Amino acid sequence: MEAAAGVDARLPIRSDLDLVWVRQHVRQAAARLGFGLVEQTKLVTAASELARNTLVHGGGGQLTAARVAQGRAQGLRLAFSDEGPGIADLEQALRDGYTSGDGLGMGLGGARRLVHRFAIDSTPGVGTTVTVTSWAGRPPRPGHPREEW
Repeated sequence: MEAAAGVDARLPIRSDLDLVWVRQHVRQAAARLGFGLVEQTKLVTAASELARNTLVHGGGGQLTAARVAQGRAQGLRLAFSDEGPGIADLEQALRDGYTSGDGLGMGLGGARRLVHRFAIDSTPGVGTTVTVTSWAGRPPRPGHPREEW
């Protein structure tokens, strides 16, 4: 599908400049897949927060972006991975107001509210992977046959 060209990517997250590239790629990929402006903004906001967490708390890592599809629905799956210290208490980290740094404590919970699917896998001393999926338009209905997403 031509509309998906330039969507799949692996981008390093090692510096503040890489955060700019991540945001730019996510916006362009979402636009190619037919995301509206509001949907693009939500996804870029979530991606920006997760990329910053990867850099600041995980010591750097990478973004893996991939087009996903279910029937005619198109989406974008983003996986932010690092080999940092991991998250000892996921429930606490997802709670609004909690911060392990000098932020506002809206990061993970806020990112979770901006996307259709949110998954986090973190092991203390091993690292963290946060995977989010957003769909252009309405997300596919649960229970329908679908590709891996």
